[in-house]
Amino acid sequence: MRNYQDMVFSTAARLTGNEAQAEDISQEVFLKAYEHFDNLQSSPTAGGWLKTVATNLSLNHLSRYRNRWRFFSEFKRDDSAAEGDEPEVEFAAPDTFFSGVEADERRVWVERALAQLPEHQRVPLVLYHFEDMPYEDIAKRLRVSLAKVKTDILRARAALAQILARSGTSHETFKA
Repeated sequence: MRNYQDMVFSTAARLTGNEAQAEDISQEVFLKAYEHFDNLQSSPTAGGWLKTVATNLSLNHLSRYRNRWRFFSEFKRDDSAAEGDEPEVEFAAPDTFFSGVEADERRVWVERALAQLPEHQRVPLVLYHFEDMPYEDIAKRLRVSLAKVKTDILRARAALAQILARSGTSHETFKA
């Protein structure tokens, strides 16, 4: 448990955006691990199993307790608005943005920025970038269209870049 508790908690926290919910989910993950202790004790894939369980429980929690998603990206688009018409967003921060900032501080910035994203953007973004889940799998898991997943990830990248840029105005305070 000690070896994987941070990974399990951070997976749940990124997806739910709520530390208290992440703690509850983490506890549930380790209860399931205890139930399967005989199989996991000597398994080299125990970490992957725990991460998968944390991801699935977090997504189950979100689908069980969230209000029905009703966002602009769910409305029908014109036939003239073909896939790929939306502009690409430059997600990567400039090389100088994080200069002089330790890796732990960068992680804190990104975690705080992720927490500010709305759930419908944060969840697919985390699944894609942190869980390496393909778009198609995200769409199936969230029970939304592939176009919605792509749109939400695109918008989440843009919003995350803006949040990080705003926090960059106080970047000098982190250099000290």
